[in-house]
Amino acid sequence: MKIIVLAILAGIVFALFSAMRYMVTDKGKSTRTVKALSLRVGASVVLFGILMVLVKLGYIQPNPSPYGP
Repeated sequence: MKIIVLAILAGIVFALFSAMRYMVTDKGKSTRTVKALSLRVGASVVLFGILMVLVKLGYIQPNPSPYGP
């Protein structure tokens, strides 16, 4: 399960840097930057959902709060 989460996280970072590259090279003349950022946001939402499902199913457990229950 860790590999899937790390792969999605790597995809998010890759989409972020590719959007930056498109923004610099295209100079606002194409929609590739918007598409890359949309992909990044979508992948982030999917990753958040996967993490919430894994917590609910008990596969992963959040760290306890240092301030008590």
